[in-house]
This record gives sequence, structure tokens and C-alpha cells, in this order.
Amino acid sequence: MCKSYENTKPWETLPDETLCRMVSQGNREAEEILVARYNRLVRTCARPFFLVGGDSEDLTQEGMVGLIKAVREYDAEKDASFRTFAEICIRNRLYSVLRAAARDKHLPLNQSVPLDTPYFDSNSYTSGTNNLAQCNPEDFLIDREHTAALLSGVRKQLSEFEAKILGYYLDGLSCREIAGTVGKPPKSVDNAVQRIRRKVAQQLFSGDFSKR
Repeated sequence: MCKSYENTKPWETLPDETLCRMVSQGNREAEEILVARYNRLVRTCARPFFLVGGDSEDLTQEGMVGLIKAVREYDAEKDASFRTFAEICIRNRLYSVLRAAARDKHLPLNQSVPLDTPYFDSNSYTSGTNNLAQCNPEDFLIDREHTAALLSGVRKQLSEFEAKILGYYLDGLSCREIAGTVGKPPKSVDNAVQRIRRKVAQQLFSGDFSKR
């Protein structure tokens, strides 16, 4: 039945779990399809850290390592979807790299905090799921209120265009994709991202997270 299903459907349309099973059987093409499918998720997880001082390319590469680990180690018998497991593995990898950076260097990244909602507070992550990829991200996370205050403070300093770019950027779109969406040259988008980074850094290190 499974073989018939896999042979009659284009692989790109197969469910994650089916592709993971094929990967466990040594199918490299299935692995490539999953990596391409979740490339944007890697960018989404890495970008908040880039905004507060990380290196975009390095963080994306480390996130890809986490994604490949998820692809190769996913167990469909566990109580979690592949996407859930993949996100945990990606973030776990990023947190490990940040810890290493914090031990070795005194960089802005040492104080990095993600600008999205702390993932362990999400209803989609159960205690059983958390056991799939052991990590202790609390050292790099702030609570919801602090995060909301930081974002609120930063957005007050952004132009309407920059605020729009920030939303798309945190969603994992590439600069070229954002440029096509907003009708601006990629260079304009990249310049906006750099301005946002400077404003995020100023807000983060000023310590002013007060709300209105």
C-alpha cells in the first residue's frame, strides 16, 4: 500500500512523515525534499538572533544542521508532528551555538533574545514533545511580557515601511521575496533590515522596555 502510494504520487507532495520514513531507508532525494520544504522555517528561527547581533549566514547554516538532524532522527511513533520536532531541533541547535559563543566571546549575541513568542509556552508543544529534543532555552528567552514590550518599543521607532519589512523578515521571507511583495528593489529591503538591526540593538541595550 505504502509503496503504491509513494510510486503514484509526486514525491514533493508526499506527507512529511512518509518522506521521513523514506529517509530512514536511505533515500537521499526524500531528504533533499524535506530540507527544501523547511528551509523557510530555519530562516524564521534564526532571524530574531540575527537582528540582535548574530551572523545571518552562520546562524542559518547551524539551523540547517538542526533541520537535517530532525529529518534523520524523526520517529513517527512519538507524539509530535515532524514540523514540531523539526522546530525544536532547529532551535536547540541555535541555542547550543549561542551558549558556545557566550562562553568564548563577549559579543552582543551573548545577550541575544528571540523576538518571537517563546516556543515552550505554545499550546502546540506538549511535555512529551519537549522530551524529543532536550534543551534548556530559558537562558536565552525572556517571558512574553518582556518580549512584547521590546517589540512594542522597537516598532515605535520604525517607519511604516520598516515595520512592514520586519514582519515579512521574521516570517522567514528572503530579501528578494520581500522585495517582490512590497514592490521595492532587494537593496532597499536589505537597507531597511540593517536600519532595523541598529534600532533593535539600541532598544535592547538601552534597557528601556517600558510600555506606553
